Amino acid sequence: MTADIIVEVAYARPDRQKIISLVVPEGTTLLQAAEKSGICDDFPEINLQDAKMGIFGKMVVNPAEHILNSGERVEIYRPLTIDPKEMRKRRAEKSRLADVQS
Repeated sequence: MTADIIVEVAYARPDRQKIISLVVPEGTTLLQAAEKSGICDDFPEINLQDAKMGIFGKMVVNPAEHILNSGERVEIYRPLTIDPKEMRKRRAEKSRLADVQS
């Protein structure tokens, strides 16, 4: 008989976030916990088979094989909408323009 562990599954959009606590059997993988959480019912845009996932901000390479420990939080990451380099470039340009105008 296996023991149960408590984990959380989290997903966030700019307008809304959700953290779901659930009890799963010891030996549950990251992907299995995400599936069991039902988070896709609230966020149908999530494709768990392709989504990048991690635990407490650390990316997990293979969610289907990573076994969870009690107390861990599974994080499902959204795809980037803009390249981080491009975003920094835009902020720098905006800042430069604000300095010139003042």
